[in-house]
This record gives sequence, C-alpha cells and structure tokens, in this order.
Amino acid sequence: MTAAWTRRTALVAASLCLSLVSPTPSLAQGWPAWADDVFATGRASRPEPRREFGIPAQPTPSERPLAKSREPSLAADGDVRDGGPRPDIAPVAPATVAFEAAYPANSIVIDTGARALYYVLPDKRAYRYQISVGREGFNWTGTETISRKQAWPDWYPPAEMRERDPRLPEKMTGGTKNPLGAMALYLGNSLYRIHGTNDVKSIGQAQSSGCFRMLNGAVLHLAQLAEVGTSVTVVSALPAAADVSQATPPVPAIPEAALEPAPQASPAPAEAGDRMPDYRSLRDFALQPR
Repeated sequence: MTAAWTRRTALVAASLCLSLVSPTPSLAQGWPAWADDVFATGRASRPEPRREFGIPAQPTPSERPLAKSREPSLAADGDVRDGGPRPDIAPVAPATVAFEAAYPANSIVIDTGARALYYVLPDKRAYRYQISVGREGFNWTGTETISRKQAWPDWYPPAEMRERDPRLPEKMTGGTKNPLGAMALYLGNSLYRIHGTNDVKSIGQAQSSGCFRMLNGAVLHLAQLAEVGTSVTVVSALPAAADVSQATPPVPAIPEAALEPAPQASPAPAEAGDRMPDYRSLRDFALQPR
C-alpha cells in the first residue's frame, strides 16, 4: 500500500467522522455525494445545492405547501348558501309589435310605466317582453350599456340590503333558488341588472330594488340577441301615439254624380188670361198713331 493511498484513506475516514458529528442536519442524513467519486461506487453523483453556512436548506418545489385557492370558500365568505340546481331552460320568444319610437335597431328600451322591455328590430318593429321594475324609491331612468352576461350568476346582496333584511346571506350560488335566475345582463358599472326569475307573480309589478326581472325563458331569448355593448335606455314612458279622436277628420269623398250640375226646372206655363204679349205686339202698340 503506497503512502498516497494511505493519506487518501485517512482523509476519507476523517471526513466521514466529521460528517457524522456535524451540527448541520443535512450533512448527517446519509452518504455524501463526493464519496461516490472517491470510492468509485458507480452511483451517479448529484451536485449539492450551494448555500451559506448556518442557513437551513430551502424545501424543493415538491416539498413546498400548496398555495391556497383564490376561489371563495364557505369559511372565508361567511354565510354562503346553495342556490339549488341549474336545469336546462329553453329560450322563449315574445310577440313582435309595432314600434314607432325613434331608437336604433338592436338596442334595448325599457318603459317602466308600461312594465315593458323592447328589443328594437328593423322596420319599426320590436320584441316586447313583460318585466318587473323597481318599486317606489328604487326606480330610475337613464342610459347604460350591457357590460357582462352571466348564466346562473352568484348573488351578493349589498350591505344596505342585508341591513334591511338580516335573513339574507352574504352570497348565494347560482341556481333555481337564486333570485337572479338563469341569466343576468349587467348594466355598466352599476348594481342594476336585467335578470331572470322564477317568481311569475312578480312580473308586471314594481317590486325590485332597481333591477328588471324577466321570466327565465324570456331573458335567455334576450341574451341571445343582446351582445355586450348593447345600449339600454330606461324611460318612465314612451311617447304616446297620436290620438285619432283629436286628429282632423278626413273629408269624405264626393260621388261623381253629385258634381254634375242639377237640371234647371222649366218655368210653369202661364194661364191663358195672364199671358204676356210678345215683343212684336208691344212694338206695334207703341208705334200706332194716337
């Protein structure tokens, strides 16, 4: 055995002893990688991650805890309630009516007084949907645009609404129990929406907090027509149509027979004793000598 081999063996033994008594936990956990090269064990060596003395090793990606989900959870959101099932609902088209008001085609006009929503079509016609509007103190007028469409939307009652009714949850997931129904069309950055409902009795009434309710089949039909960016004009009443009773009555047509001159009646023949002399007789009477 050569002196070089003896020194090399001594260095390896000393290193192994130091690794066993080292205060660093990672060095005492097994066979160091450099020992494979020294003793030619045949195992593939892995480079040790470089780190400063006294700083514990960082966990590998597989050892790091998973990040918390950003999705709301029941514990984080407080009172969250299930909105129920989400069945497939077929769109239902309403009747088309004459629409003389001067609004562009492919826009929405809401007449709160008539409880009607119109989707304007070309050729002065429109789809007419029956709706529910805001109750006294919650009705409004103005112009907005559809900013978002959402099927089976979640409902977050505003804080002031929950103050008026403490029974309301902080959130209700989309479903048949959710008052926003099967579809919601959001109006600009406001809290107002055109949305569906299962409450058939509320349609045609003034019961909401400023939103416009439609039957689920109707709002699904409207959502197929109205794209994001569609103009929505809310008015208290559309201009009234011309009152026929106040219009100037038309002149009746006069039959052609009435335009012909009436025949003149011939004078009645005079009696024999009252017959006037003719012109010649008068002349001869005037020229006779006296």
